Amino acid sequence: MSEPFSDSLKEACGIAGVYAPGADAARLLFFMLYALNHRGQESAGIATIARGQAHLHKDMGLVSQVFNEQNLGPLAGHHGIGHTRYSTTGGSILRNAQPYLIETLHGPLAVAHNGNLTNAAQLRSELLHHGVGLISTTDSEVITQMLASPTIGENSPLARWLPSGEWEDRIAAFMHRAEGAYTLAILTRDALYAVRDPWGLRPLCVGELEWAGESGWVFASESCALSTVGARLVHELQPGEIVRVDAEGFHVTQGRKPEKAAFCSFEYVYFARPDSIFSGQTVHHVRQMLGRQLAREAPVETDLVVGVPDSSTPAAIGFAAESGIPFSEGFIKNRYIGRTFIQPGDQLRKMGVRLKYTPLRANLEGKRVVMVDDSIVRGNTAGPLVQLLRDGGAAEVHVRISSPPVRKPCFMGIDMSDQSDLIGGRMDVESIRRLIGADSLAYLSIEGLHEAIGSEMIGEEFGGHCDACFSGRYPLPLYGVETNGAKLVFAHALGS
Repeated sequence: MSEPFSDSLKEACGIAGVYAPGADAARLLFFMLYALNHRGQESAGIATIARGQAHLHKDMGLVSQVFNEQNLGPLAGHHGIGHTRYSTTGGSILRNAQPYLIETLHGPLAVAHNGNLTNAAQLRSELLHHGVGLISTTDSEVITQMLASPTIGENSPLARWLPSGEWEDRIAAFMHRAEGAYTLAILTRDALYAVRDPWGLRPLCVGELEWAGESGWVFASESCALSTVGARLVHELQPGEIVRVDAEGFHVTQGRKPEKAAFCSFEYVYFARPDSIFSGQTVHHVRQMLGRQLAREAPVETDLVVGVPDSSTPAAIGFAAESGIPFSEGFIKNRYIGRTFIQPGDQLRKMGVRLKYTPLRANLEGKRVVMVDDSIVRGNTAGPLVQLLRDGGAAEVHVRISSPPVRKPCFMGIDMSDQSDLIGGRMDVESIRRLIGADSLAYLSIEGLHEAIGSEMIGEEFGGHCDACFSGRYPLPLYGVETNGAKLVFAHALGS
């Protein structure tokens, strides 16, 4: 699938799970994945279990392109999991699509994963050296095989982390070996499990669903997917938690002792849907606070505030409210051009963002405009957007970014593992301003980011949120991480 006109970051994926006696789990999962499709558009899949028999359908494309009435019908059962993917570890090919489904000594096992293991290469090597075959290049398959494999000899490295007991024991054993970002939806013959890494890097929540007079349970990366099927948010998984739902109800255990919380701050800035809730706050409200803080830190005298649709709109509204400058639409967005399998061709590609955005001349003519955007990552769309506003009649264009400069690579599930791709890591603010042709350019400070999302930065403390892509302060050690062929070895996390 092509999205050739975007400078946006991509998240690893969205996961969902359903345990609802009397319900058609696959149909519920379809609508939940539809609500999570913003987290990944490369592939989608659903796995269910009915009377001990597992069913799976997955393919490349959007959720609406992968599923139809014909292939949803065979996905029988009242419990199942789903996944929508953007590739970080492993390429965008069908064999890397999720969920992964295998048969084990303990019955069917399906796994859906959001995130990125920083020690995946080591774990993969251990599996291969002990005869465990792998068919994909993803860390998600490594997780699946770690959960499924039997103990291989008392002296085997696998014996330390692959117990033969209950699934909770196996999950906890995996958590003590895995490093990095992960949330998991795990499907077994009789139960559904949700798992969150001990740093809480990626989000996962649980909702209660009333169906046919019975209580059911749903998991999702974001609460917006719960609302889509009428479920009520009841629990956000805390770092290191395992949640099990089965015929006996809802159970929470601690799979691994929590580390210092480091929830990804980019979930607030860009990734999550505005109606999702994290730690009791709606994302839309936090984005408005980011805009307000930006207006306090980087005021500018203009006639109009515009946002870059859609993720930047709340920040632009907040900037306008704090500054007293009127907010109005400056762009009309074609919301379908970036979701097509048809390649645009060289001539159309040169038109770039003009295929995706059109300036609204009636609002821009003769105005001094401040354009609020959520981030500048690689720097290939900010300049064309500024030029579009000028072409639409803007007399001045000032750019304000509601996050700090993205200077460092991420290894926890975001597609920016090569620092050379990041314009904020290569150029200072003034150089970027000249490159994009703005009259002025300013970013939100790191301290302002944390203040807006409700966490204080004190010395080297994280305040509960990861800001590594802005600051270079990684919340966990990174050893032998591969990035586009170049090996990065960090002796320690902070200050690397």
